[in-house]
Amino acid sequence: MVCLGNICRSPLAEGIMQHQAAANGLNWEVDSAGTGNWHVGEGPDRRSTRAARSHGIDISKQVCRQFKVSDFDHFDHIFVMDKNNLSDVLSLARNEHDTQKVKLLLGDKVVPDPYYDDNQFEPVFELIEGGCKDIIRDLVN
Repeated sequence: MVCLGNICRSPLAEGIMQHQAAANGLNWEVDSAGTGNWHVGEGPDRRSTRAARSHGIDISKQVCRQFKVSDFDHFDHIFVMDKNNLSDVLSLARNEHDTQKVKLLLGDKVVPDPYYDDNQFEPVFELIEGGCKDIIRDLVN
C-alpha cells in the first residue's frame, strides 16, 4: 500500500487489508510505504489512527518508511492511492514484471488525500475498506 508520505492513506490501507485478510483466513503479508521520505520513522497521522481505531483496527504500531526498489522483489501486488503515486512507483520499476505489480487501489479511481481536511478521514477509510474488499474478492476468486 503506497501513498505520498505514508502517514494517512497507506497506513489505513495496510491496517484495513491486514484486518480483512485475517477475517477471511488469509495469511497475507501487508505493508505500506510512501513515495516521499518526509515522515520516515514516524507513526501514522493521529487522525488515521483514530479513524482505524473507531472500526476496531489498531495501526498505532506502524512505522512510516519510503518505498524502495526492493519492494518489487518482496511483494506480489503494489497498490497505490493516486495517479502521482502510480507514476512515482512506476518510475522505479526495472522491467515489465515490476510494472505489472502496480495498480491503483480503487481500480480506475483515486483515494483522495485527507491530510488537509479532518472531515475526510472517515470517508477515506470507507473508500479504502471497499477497495480492500474488492481486492480480496478478486485475488481469492
